Amino acid sequence: MKKNGFTLIEIMLVVIIIGILAAMVVPRLTGRSDEARRSVAKTDIESNIALALDLHEADVGAFPESLDGLLKAPSDTTNWKGPYLKKKPHDPWGRAYNYKYPGTQNEDSYDLSSSGKDGTEGTQDDVTNWE
Repeated sequence: MKKNGFTLIEIMLVVIIIGILAAMVVPRLTGRSDEARRSVAKTDIESNIALALDLHEADVGAFPESLDGLLKAPSDTTNWKGPYLKKKPHDPWGRAYNYKYPGTQNEDSYDLSSSGKDGTEGTQDDVTNWE
């Protein structure tokens, strides 16, 4: 009588092969999530939020004082045609974007940045619209 199934050696070989493949793939993926988050923040800053700010400026004649101005109309504005964003934007690390108008880095417009992974402004992992 012959039994169907896998032997212990066959199972061990499969586990070893999976381990070898994981050892080759995992190091290549390490650090990619931070790269992807930085890319999302850069796209938000340079495209998504920038477009909303530019539309606001075209309609109202000035950039908003805060990013909240993209979500609801200020009481003293008549040409506001928003909302320009569906919700208040947060960076990929869950923190609100840093916005300043008028900007100190971009004196003729606004400064928009993310504090990056460490959450501290002015460090190397910041994503900004001026560099």
